[in-house]
Amino acid sequence: MFRQILVGVDEHEGGRDAIALATRLISPYGQITLAFVETSGPYLYRGVGVMYGAGERERTLDRLRQAREQGGIDAEIACVGARSVGRGLHELAELDGADLLVLGSCRRSLIGRVLIGNDTRAALNGAPCAVAIAPAGYAAEPKLMREIGVGYDGSPESEHALGFARKLAAEVGAKLSAFEAVSLPRYAFTAASVPIDITVEELVRDAQQRVAALSDVEPHAAYGHPAVELAMYSASLDLLIVGSRSYGPIGRLVHGSTSQQLAHTARCPLLVLTRAARAGEAVHVERERAISH
Repeated sequence: MFRQILVGVDEHEGGRDAIALATRLISPYGQITLAFVETSGPYLYRGVGVMYGAGERERTLDRLRQAREQGGIDAEIACVGARSVGRGLHELAELDGADLLVLGSCRRSLIGRVLIGNDTRAALNGAPCAVAIAPAGYAAEPKLMREIGVGYDGSPESEHALGFARKLAAEVGAKLSAFEAVSLPRYAFTAASVPIDITVEELVRDAQQRVAALSDVEPHAAYGHPAVELAMYSASLDLLIVGSRSYGPIGRLVHGSTSQQLAHTARCPLLVLTRAARAGEAVHVERERAISH
């Protein structure tokens, strides 16, 4: 579970979805902060340290208080001005020491701007923490964490995602499964040698055996594009966890543009563990070890 969660909200449904997901991922003694980023207006200055006009600021605070009340949570609120939504959230996450940034997936709300705007996408590529995306409509029927799934391919990033998923599943009492998508081009370039006459069935069987060798997860495998197959797999999950090879969530996940596509198509909440998040977790572990000794 996460100790410090920053939730990007606005007046639309995506913000409510993000709040609902944050309540599922917060630790018992954690803190949630609801944040709104203003990207236009005559009083907007560079950076998050200076807010736009006082009247607009108070109206924004009222919206955040209303969102907090509707979500039924005890949360801090923050409103800032920045040149892009992503940049503002990124800087707020750094200031707050957030270990998770949560967004909604409704195109009319925050995540629509996050996924479509180039400046925002670039800013999120440097996110200093993990990023979770709630599917549209999640607030209407938030689900308990009964099954957590992991996108797995044997890479260090997927191994880290699996380790995190194991801890989270143990904390919430959830079933754990893992999924590997295979295709001939990827298999051919990563394997030492591939028989010319290898069949799709054999590829899938080998992948399932690799996942089954993890021993403590339910194994799944399929042939196809990772983003497509992982999206289909997510339909049976309450949370899909993946690792990212880039510094941000909208970069390379497993390979190619999988993370970008999953952000649009995952049928359950998506949690992306960025490289920065892994580094931050390592620092936290070292601090706890130092304190214990």
